Amino acid sequence: MTQTSTETLVEVDTRAGRVRGRWRAAFPEPVEGAAPVDGAAGHRSAAFLGVPFAEPPVGELRFAAPAPKAPWDGVLDALEFGATAQRGDPGVTLIPEPSVPGESTLNVNVFTPSPLEAEPGEALPVLVWIHGGGYFAGSPASPWYDGRAFNRDGVVTVTISYRLGFDGFGWISDAPMNRGVLDWLLALEWVRDNIAAFGGDPGRVTIAGQSAGGGAVLTLLGMPRAQGLFHGVYAISGATADVAADRAERIGRRVAELGGVEPTRAGLSTLDPDRIIELQQQATRPDGDDASQLGALLEDGLTLGPAVDGDLIPRPTRESIAAGVGAGIPLVLGATDDEFTMAFTPAKAKLRWVPAGLALRRMGMPTATRKAWLAANRDVRSRGTAFVLGRYVTDRVFRTTVPQVASLRADAPTWVYRFAWRSPEFAASVHCLDVPFFFDCLDSERVEPLAGPNPPQALADSVHAAAVAFVTRGNPGWARWTDSARVIRVWDDPDIVDARDGYAEVSALLDA
Repeated sequence: MTQTSTETLVEVDTRAGRVRGRWRAAFPEPVEGAAPVDGAAGHRSAAFLGVPFAEPPVGELRFAAPAPKAPWDGVLDALEFGATAQRGDPGVTLIPEPSVPGESTLNVNVFTPSPLEAEPGEALPVLVWIHGGGYFAGSPASPWYDGRAFNRDGVVTVTISYRLGFDGFGWISDAPMNRGVLDWLLALEWVRDNIAAFGGDPGRVTIAGQSAGGGAVLTLLGMPRAQGLFHGVYAISGATADVAADRAERIGRRVAELGGVEPTRAGLSTLDPDRIIELQQQATRPDGDDASQLGALLEDGLTLGPAVDGDLIPRPTRESIAAGVGAGIPLVLGATDDEFTMAFTPAKAKLRWVPAGLALRRMGMPTATRKAWLAANRDVRSRGTAFVLGRYVTDRVFRTTVPQVASLRADAPTWVYRFAWRSPEFAASVHCLDVPFFFDCLDSERVEPLAGPNPPQALADSVHAAAVAFVTRGNPGWARWTDSARVIRVWDDPDIVDARDGYAEVSALLDA
């Protein structure tokens, strides 16, 4: 494969054809411990945006497994972000994740400091990022996901797109299940086959993601078919779906019924994507008041997402991990302390008159569990009922996953963290807050509404450096998890400490 470059543009040969990217401005010095990259003049970073890894999932391919992109002639401009599966403004994400119109939604963005095939032994490690958004929203085109800082520190970065909502995960009688998961797999195969042309090492690939993206990388970790496509996993606030097959079928049939069509590819293809989005919202909306709806969500989990189909995903992720799938792959996982606290902030004044125990009972928490959990979370209880409910939902959806998965992996190389720094905007360590620290992009757009006007750069240096160390050397820099010591990294400002049993507050929920 060859590479040509000018002062502003650079071209690389992929297996399907030649792509043209753009050099960006020089970046500052690497974080401490990272090796500077000499492959680009002035330590510049090159971006190749919207490179298709599959044919557009439209027409006969709409509800099919992704088809690898056919070769093209000439040079394909990769200067602007490609089309996204997300349409319009879903109004659910705190991260700036723009929607881009168009049909070719299965694409990757590659950020590299050295866009040429490296000499043996000199290829750079690779980070592949899977965005979140509850499996129905999100976009790889976020300025937060730009790989500039990782490039500065010698890491090639790839962000991938995948089909969302019903198109990606809905049950259809004659269509393959888990189409969005198949998109992840094909994107990772594209990385394996093409990343060397961009200076990356296909033998040193770490997959990472946040929220649904964190759940995605845990799902891939436990998938037999995905083994060999990556060599490290970094799960940030991972929320696995593991939708039961019969539940997926009920939702799929309900979507078709609401749309007045048969639950087949032919029937559902008569409905345009916007109509499908309306129908999936109707079909997945729980009944009852707010408390009972939330209780149902906590008990049953997400309705659209990776489903246990007995084939691609043969069993729930935790069962696969307990059986040893992915045991040889290093894993970092953790969560923020108060992922969902902000959801209860608007009701803070009203909830101040509601006893915390009563509110938790309304959400279906058993008496014995409630007493034990409240006793372990006295500091949270002192902050009011809204804060208690936010922490409970956070624990059920995110924080219990962390020690549970770590323990299921037994002696497998696993590192655990908590992100505890409280945003002054929310007085809590909320969902998505850690993402700009991971990417070291505190100066990016829309960080201030989430993290305040002066988020601590020293904390970003530490979080990002740990990610670079893990991607580069397979070790983030603190003690591995063991069931006897349970040492975790706690990221806060000004204190960054390693603590024993840092998730003890969720034990009552794990024992229930």
